[in-house]
Amino acid sequence: MATSSAMQSILVSLVTTGVAKGLDSSRMTPRCYMPRQQRNSSVVVRCMAEDGQKEEVGPVATASPSSPPPPKAKVSTDFFDVLAFSGPAPERINGRLAMTGFVTAIAVELFKGEDVFAQISDGGIPWFLYTTVLLSVASLVPLLSGVTVESKSKGFMSSDAELWNGRVAMLGLVGLALTEYVKGGALV
Repeated sequence: MATSSAMQSILVSLVTTGVAKGLDSSRMTPRCYMPRQQRNSSVVVRCMAEDGQKEEVGPVATASPSSPPPPKAKVSTDFFDVLAFSGPAPERINGRLAMTGFVTAIAVELFKGEDVFAQISDGGIPWFLYTTVLLSVASLVPLLSGVTVESKSKGFMSSDAELWNGRVAMLGLVGLALTEYVKGGALV
């Protein structure tokens, strides 16, 4: 409640003090443009405590192009943080499995002429489980020891390229299975 009234008072004070006078009320379009802040300018942060006392924090300098980058935050190596929905492991592991599965499904289809469903029913489940465990463990060991994927990412084989290739492979595997289901047999 206090936050809401504080935000409303800030907005009202901006309109009444003339900061927003550049807007034409009939068209709601800006008539003048505010100057851009320079890159190396400093920002003063002000806040108000709950009991009404004002606190002021000194100027905060923004990073200049010549300064070294700030140190990166320590990566969590907790098992549940690594496997969280937004963690580093789930999409990478699923993408790696999809890339392996797509290439394997196409290769078996080319050499044996079997569609994906026939491959699964002819003993593909144990191979799938073995590959899943192997790739999951191989992907989790570095992440749990604190190595980030971005730290090993250089040039053409970047971590972003791996994510996009995995996403495309997931879509390709689903598309292959749907196409073969609709067609009623192998794609090739």
